Amino acid sequence: MKKETITSQRTGDSCVHIKHDSGLDIYICEMNGFSGIDALIGTKYGSVNTMFKIAADSDYTTVPEGIAHFLEHKLFENEDCGVFELYAGTGAMCNAFTSFDKTCYLFSCSKNYEENLRILLEFIQKPYFTKENVEKEMGIIGQEIQMTNDNPEWRVFFNMLGCMYHAHPVKTDIAGTVESISKIDAPLLYKCYDTFYNLNNMVLSISGNISADKVLEICDKYLKPCEDKGLETVFPEEPLDIVSSEIRETQPIGASIFQIGYKCKPASGIELLRQVAAASTASSLLTDPALPMYEKLLKDGIINSTFCGEVFYGNGYFTVIFSGESESPDVIRQALSSEIDRLLTEGINEKDFQRIKKSTYGMMVRELNNVEAVSNLMLSAHMENVGPYDSIEVLSELTNSDVTNFMQNEMQNDRCVLSVIGKETE
Repeated sequence: MKKETITSQRTGDSCVHIKHDSGLDIYICEMNGFSGIDALIGTKYGSVNTMFKIAADSDYTTVPEGIAHFLEHKLFENEDCGVFELYAGTGAMCNAFTSFDKTCYLFSCSKNYEENLRILLEFIQKPYFTKENVEKEMGIIGQEIQMTNDNPEWRVFFNMLGCMYHAHPVKTDIAGTVESISKIDAPLLYKCYDTFYNLNNMVLSISGNISADKVLEICDKYLKPCEDKGLETVFPEEPLDIVSSEIRETQPIGASIFQIGYKCKPASGIELLRQVAAASTASSLLTDPALPMYEKLLKDGIINSTFCGEVFYGNGYFTVIFSGESESPDVIRQALSSEIDRLLTEGINEKDFQRIKKSTYGMMVRELNNVEAVSNLMLSAHMENVGPYDSIEVLSELTNSDVTNFMQNEMQNDRCVLSVIGKETE
């Protein structure tokens, strides 16, 4: 077992990283004086991982879209009872989620963390899939898919991704389609479980009012050693150009909604953190209520307080997205393009840049005093192959020119997609 203490040179915060003999990576942050405990165990397995192989395989396996999400649902049900019942007995809150690039199981509590951790480690290692329970779940998830297909916020997002990405599976709903999940059976679930739920592909992150020694004692007792199977995942080749510049639909909604996305080059490791810092700052400069573009659009009734920006990224994809409610999304797209051109021509005001940078830095530091945020930070950083405090270091080194270069190189009109769900007219 290898153990190291990781300390932020900027803030003095620290956590412990252990490479456990079982193969599991473990991050522990003792936060004395806090009453809560938050723990997550995650696997690098999300909806985009539809092609994979292990060292013993001669060729790649392709699985149906939505299977990672399906597996997450089924792992909560073991042979004896449901996991929710076990946590109900301890008073903990438990949940799980599948994203594009990971699946996580978590609990939050203020006491009994030792028992809660035992439950987490035990059920994550005890899959129970049968023909009957898979067929039952198929109907449940099928209804979930149909519900999200009717959700305008969900549709405007995936419509945008569909116009943006030619081949990358990020364009497909995390839950898959009714047709794709119909191909899932118990043997296929076991194959995906055995491949991706190998402890060498997983990470445990726990923070709060805990003892690192006690956490490791529980891990030593309940973790079963796994052999690293040499997992490889692969994605279809994705060009940088987009499929289509816009898509429009109508639904019976009260106000039209939109998303404007810029397709950017993907990155990884520390370079990904640099790109996220630059992209987030660029996004803030374009959506800041104190700056002229926002003020004009608001005054003209083009946008309202829902107008915002975000950075969406993962393995093989990176997008800057602007969204909100508006009956004039084309005006917003043109305003964004004009404002980017203006900033590139006149330069980004240094005071505005520093204000946004300091605000973001302050938010990141404040989150180090939040138990849930710390556990999420440690897990996400590990999955991005960076250290828990690297994002703070990268942001502190961000310059005005880094943001300018990002805008110039990545936020280009020919890689911009407009997705609109308009309200139906009588």
